[in-house]
Amino acid sequence: MIVSGFYKASNLVKSRGEFWRIWMRKMSADSSSLTLRKQQDGIRRIILNNPRKRNALSLSMLESLRENLLTDSHTPDLRVIIISARGPVFSSGHDLKELTSAQGREHHIRVFQTCSEVMTLIQDLPVPVIAMVNGVATAAGCQLVASCDIAVATDKSTFSTPGVSVGLFCSTPAVAIGRAMPRKVVMEMLLTGRPISAQDALLHGLVSRVVCEEQLEETTLAIARRVCECSRPVVALGKSVFHRQMSEGRDEAYACASAAMVENLALWDGQEGVRAFLEKRRPVWSNTDEEAHM
Repeated sequence: MIVSGFYKASNLVKSRGEFWRIWMRKMSADSSSLTLRKQQDGIRRIILNNPRKRNALSLSMLESLRENLLTDSHTPDLRVIIISARGPVFSSGHDLKELTSAQGREHHIRVFQTCSEVMTLIQDLPVPVIAMVNGVATAAGCQLVASCDIAVATDKSTFSTPGVSVGLFCSTPAVAIGRAMPRKVVMEMLLTGRPISAQDALLHGLVSRVVCEEQLEETTLAIARRVCECSRPVVALGKSVFHRQMSEGRDEAYACASAAMVENLALWDGQEGVRAFLEKRRPVWSNTDEEAHM
């Protein structure tokens, strides 16, 4: 029985991996959409799909990404989101052709407002968002990586904020990057425009893991599957409170987190997890916001 169960589990993992590989090959032939979206087993894959323009975060790309993030984001079937990209560039940041004076100030305002909405949306969503990076992430592309909850990158990936070199300081990328990395490291990136390696990005906290290209997808999917094993409302509460308390002072942060712990214990899944631990069994999550009868 144990051997049989092992092979069933192995085959399940292989079938899931094969599903994503087949889907990726199919999507590679689709060049009509700026972003591609697919969901299976609670994992939503969103792929930036404009490699000819280095996956620039044009207004249209940002609007497409926002739609793919928001669609059914509060349904229990969605547990985690992975953002990746086609081609050797994860994202080159804003499309500079949209930032010329010919486009006008109102268009510029709309571009940066939409970008800010997408970046804050990623952190406000009730599910974790993982960046899967294989290549170059510059300016707003680097901002996108910094805005995600988790980031896995290949060892050949690089990260930079080169706006100062073209006369446009990366002020909005600095909001997310400055909250993910030490201030002086970020200032050097901003003031020189020079890229940092994946290993330096890992050292300074911009990414969570660095792997070889062959391991990128499986490593990222393994993290996503682990998230899917946890209670959705517990993860949603934890993510929300983490981001909220990080912007507070120490005492306010403890007050916020303490209240969240009590709120967590009031959830049915919170009590189910405690019971399962005490009874030495696996928890059975409801994955709903139902409160425990205490």
